[in-house]
Amino acid sequence: MRRDGSMSDPMRPAGANGDAGVPAPDAPRAATPAPGTAAEHLARLAAEVAQVPTQPGCYLWKDASGTIIYVGKAKNLRARMRQYVTLADERAKIPLMMQLVESFDYIVVDSEHEALVLERELIGQYRPYFNVDFKDDKSYPFIAITRGDVYPAIKYTREKHKPGTRYFGPYTDSRAARDVIDTIRKVIPICSASCAEWKRTRRLIEAHAGDEDIIGLICAQKGRPCFDYHVGRGPGACVGAVTPEEYAGSVRRVERFLSGRRGEVVDELKAEMAEAAADLDFERAARVKRRLEVIDGLDDRQQVVFPSRVDIDVVGFFREETIAGACVFAVRDGRMQRSCEFILDKGLDVGEEELVSGFIKRYYDETSDIPGEVDVAVELEDAELLGEWLTGKRGRVCRLHRPQRGEKRHLLETCERNARHALMRYMMRTGYADDRANRALLELESALALPAPPLRIECFDISTIHGAFTVASMVVFTNGRADKSQYRRFRVRSITGEANDFLSMQEVLGRRYAPERMADERFGSRPDLLVVDGGKPQLTAALTQLEALGLDIPVCGLAKADEEVFVPWDDAPVVLPNGSASLYLIKQVRDEAHRFAITFHRELRDKAMTVSILDEVEGVGPTRKKAIMRHFGSMKRLRAASAEDIAAVKGVPDQVAQAVYDTLRAWERELAGDAEGAVGAEPAAVSAEPEGAEPAGAGDAEGAQE
Repeated sequence: MRRDGSMSDPMRPAGANGDAGVPAPDAPRAATPAPGTAAEHLARLAAEVAQVPTQPGCYLWKDASGTIIYVGKAKNLRARMRQYVTLADERAKIPLMMQLVESFDYIVVDSEHEALVLERELIGQYRPYFNVDFKDDKSYPFIAITRGDVYPAIKYTREKHKPGTRYFGPYTDSRAARDVIDTIRKVIPICSASCAEWKRTRRLIEAHAGDEDIIGLICAQKGRPCFDYHVGRGPGACVGAVTPEEYAGSVRRVERFLSGRRGEVVDELKAEMAEAAADLDFERAARVKRRLEVIDGLDDRQQVVFPSRVDIDVVGFFREETIAGACVFAVRDGRMQRSCEFILDKGLDVGEEELVSGFIKRYYDETSDIPGEVDVAVELEDAELLGEWLTGKRGRVCRLHRPQRGEKRHLLETCERNARHALMRYMMRTGYADDRANRALLELESALALPAPPLRIECFDISTIHGAFTVASMVVFTNGRADKSQYRRFRVRSITGEANDFLSMQEVLGRRYAPERMADERFGSRPDLLVVDGGKPQLTAALTQLEALGLDIPVCGLAKADEEVFVPWDDAPVVLPNGSASLYLIKQVRDEAHRFAITFHRELRDKAMTVSILDEVEGVGPTRKKAIMRHFGSMKRLRAASAEDIAAVKGVPDQVAQAVYDTLRAWERELAGDAEGAVGAEPAAVSAEPEGAEPAGAGDAEGAQE
């Protein structure tokens, strides 16, 4: 039903009745702004949404050209669509999408389950830009059984799914799919759809459809057998060696095998072998035995992931800006049957729940191989509804599950790692990372009014705890990528006893951009953009120091709260588009500076505190302290040592070793409450950085300490 009350056929050909066809894969072009403000535009849409019924259904948002840019489902159409026009939906893409929306359609159905099925069909037909979809439009390989034929055949295919054919997969490795077909035909002789004799028999049967007598004669014909029959991979349907009823049993066995129920197939083959042996038909028994050996060899190649014979799919994701990697582990009978990897195009930012839900709908819409359980990492709001839909497709119960611990959780984490690797391989293969970096640099040049793209970006961050162990980090990004050989870290010398990020920042910038440092090749070239972690106050402190040095370097500050970018020439912050490459890059730079600073801060703090703690242990003097530190070599190993390990140090009695161990544990419990990187209460044992604390070595893996 349209919003004007007329019927809307969601499955009509693209472009019919004025509807737009499948949109181009690029982003939708911004429509000519409607008269009035954005608020008036949303108010107009809200007035139209108020006329939408409160029944279940699907809604289709359209831009000014009539192109469908988003499809969604709802239990209550009016309530769900109102969330869009009032911007109550907090997903980052909604404000931009609603700027493009000019009209909408809706389709009323009888239940939420029907809405789910219809939503999947509409997304598949119109491929809206703002819906989650596969990144590339390639078709994935499937194994198909042509069940509509008198003699169904098995085939490898990438075809669009047809009625009367059952599909198993998808497989992301075409060789693996072909190997599975080859293995199946060794175990269960079945016709191949590429066999010329099978095609001839099929044409004869189709030519006499409805005439059972002639079809019976065709099935019983005696002619020249195909090559597959000679080598034991074909059942001989082309020469009447098997009846349609007997052949149907083999087809059902193949389907069980592909569905992961190999145990049932093995039991049937063992019974057949025993029967042949009892009938003294040793030749047939030997053939069946060879088939069982093929299955045993397949089991040896497949990893056992569960001791019980469970059938589950594990679905993992890894997100990177506007694309994501997905991985599906298909576990059948407790064994890993296959692993499939996909790249998803998220358009703009979508929530984790929408990403997972959208993928599940797309993936299981195209396969009949559905297990009893699908494991995902997030709790889905429509998990029950998706479970009902999958149950209907499977014919038996299927549920969505979020494992919290144990073997399933471990397998899910492994699946997520595979999704990450799949995405990284895709980015390397396509040059996506380079394109994204170039796009980010150009966007920053425009947004921050820079004279040129910031090919070298330097970012500084301060880390302290009540003014003690105050350190700073400098990270460098060259051409949009981290350049760790250029990282530097500083101990702040002028600030002690109190936390003052502004003075600390000025000191560090003064040291970094001093004339001798600017001429030092170890510090690299002059930056095209200087980023400080913080808002307007931190930016002002940086500008003051740069002016004192007589330097004109473009500088900005990035506030953590709303990811706002502050610039010297405007009191209002610059808001980079959510999901944009530029915001992603500048956040990455800021987060890397924070990580590098806090790592150095913790290193100094832990080392100094551990040495100070040893001074407080009764029975540990300078000699024993030196012996303990020489024995363990590092604070990390000392803190991980047991009382027995400490007692093994020459000259340390058991009671002293126990005292050292107990003191270290008490100190760790005291530190456990410290907030990460925050300015908090300092342990009473340490009031400032002690003299003689061993500095970090200049050969740090990620940069040198000044």
